[in-house]
Amino acid sequence: MTASEAHREGTHAPDAPPALVSGAGASLALLVVLFGSFMDLVDATIVTVAAPAIARDTGAGDAQIQWTIAAYTLALGAGLITGGRLGDQFGRKRLFMIGLAGFMVTSALCALAVGPGMLIGMRAAQGLAAGIMVPQVFGVIRASFAPAERAKAFGAYGAVQGLAAVAGPLLGGLLVEADLFGLGWRTIFWINVPLSVLALVVGAKVLPESRAASTGRLDLVGALLAASGILLLLLPIIQTETWGWTPVSYALLAAGVVLLTMFLAYERKLAASGGEPAFDPALLKIRAFTIGLGASVLFFGGIGSFFLTLSVYLQAGTGRTAWETGLVILPYALGSIITSGLGVALAARAGRALLVTGSLTIAASQLVLLAVITDDSDPGYRLLALALFIGGLGLGLAAPVLVNVVLAGVPGRDAGAAGGVLSTVNQIGAAIGIAVLGTVFFAAVTGSTTDAPGAAGHGHALGVVLVVSAVLYLVAALVMLALPKTAAEHGAQARP
Repeated sequence: MTASEAHREGTHAPDAPPALVSGAGASLALLVVLFGSFMDLVDATIVTVAAPAIARDTGAGDAQIQWTIAAYTLALGAGLITGGRLGDQFGRKRLFMIGLAGFMVTSALCALAVGPGMLIGMRAAQGLAAGIMVPQVFGVIRASFAPAERAKAFGAYGAVQGLAAVAGPLLGGLLVEADLFGLGWRTIFWINVPLSVLALVVGAKVLPESRAASTGRLDLVGALLAASGILLLLLPIIQTETWGWTPVSYALLAAGVVLLTMFLAYERKLAASGGEPAFDPALLKIRAFTIGLGASVLFFGGIGSFFLTLSVYLQAGTGRTAWETGLVILPYALGSIITSGLGVALAARAGRALLVTGSLTIAASQLVLLAVITDDSDPGYRLLALALFIGGLGLGLAAPVLVNVVLAGVPGRDAGAAGGVLSTVNQIGAAIGIAVLGTVFFAAVTGSTTDAPGAAGHGHALGVVLVVSAVLYLVAALVMLALPKTAAEHGAQARP
């Protein structure tokens, strides 16, 4: 379940009667909302391929490159906390259009960035805009499509996710390599502008409006406390190479812990008073859900950081262009597409087995890749593609069913809130992974380049990340063993 579904389910009120769409209008409306989802998924990955070019052009340091990627992911996670409920309250079409317009403007500002600081700030703003836009995609589909059309729409959504996984690295590499009008990496953001203008024009005419009949007050205080606490925890980790571990670093970590403690206390108080918290602490009493949160952080924590470090290795280490880097990453996306359909088909009967198998397969792929890059020279496309294809197979088995299995033991009336929390935790887990493993990688590069330049130095650094990442996926597999065997089995035990 996505964050958008979550917030809608958790409003405790039925949707106002929607204006259903059909025919050509339905097709155009679906294209518009799927465009928003596609651009979010692409922008979450496209920067990883362009990262070396951004560093060269802007003079960004290692920590700033990490922030360029993590800022988007973290802000998106923060936006998902309230984005769905904003759509329920003020209208899903309206919020989708606002989010899309904000995404367009912030994309242009990213392209105009004069330095890494501005780019990081605009990436955070872009993530917040996406956090408003993305939750409305499922809302529009669920509220405005007839049941027969809705199933087809959700199938198209799944196809777009797979397409975006392939398109992100390839499009990023192509645009950087093409250097259109001498803009270089900036084209990865400029391309969003004309496409967004077209989507806004069409969306204004064809998107139906819908909203929930009634909603509770937005928990803005809880959302702010959670986002601020996570930010303070990540800041000293990402800045380790620049700052070192100083008293200020420990003070920031302590402040982050304090804010997150305040967040939990505030949420308990809000829930006890009859309000609707962004996160209901009572959910942590559900064993399967709590275990699932831990498994999700471990699982998604390795994905974003892996592609960032792999991209830097391929370009700075082996001398590949951005386009060639995208082609190397392509087998990972293809492997994921191949097994994702199998994962969805078998989820009801073997959900936990798929999760464990997927995690172990990704861990194995990391070790295969480690063996491939141990040589000081460029390992070549075929060996890299084989290792990445194996990893994609594992991702396709696990990722599509993780949410359903984790939420299987949650009572029906709490499924909405739990889904919103899980979606947000997935984004935060990705940001933490980029912070921690990215820092490990760049620290290893710094420590090895003097004696082992090029492929050897970056290969050593990537090897360190691969070992840590493989261990994380092994631990994730062990944690997943405590999840319910199937969604159907455990869901039957949940309260209605």
